[in-house]
Amino acid sequence: MKKYILIMLALCCTALAACSNDQGKQQLETAQFEEKQSNKEHAMKLYEEVVSKYPGTSNAKIAQERLNVLKVGTQGQ
Repeated sequence: MKKYILIMLALCCTALAACSNDQGKQQLETAQFEEKQSNKEHAMKLYEEVVSKYPGTSNAKIAQERLNVLKVGTQGQ
């Protein structure tokens, strides 16, 4: 019984660790979709949320890069 509990605990920890790498992924993908649909205002809002909610993640870095590009593009309008 003790061995079973330890195995289950290890599996749960592994699952949680795998999920943590995807922080903000769904929101980032939604922002990318909005950008492709020419809804840049909404895309920018979603990118900003990814950056603020998940700082230091790879998804936040991608979101910040896209925000920088979009901000430069909207300044000329």
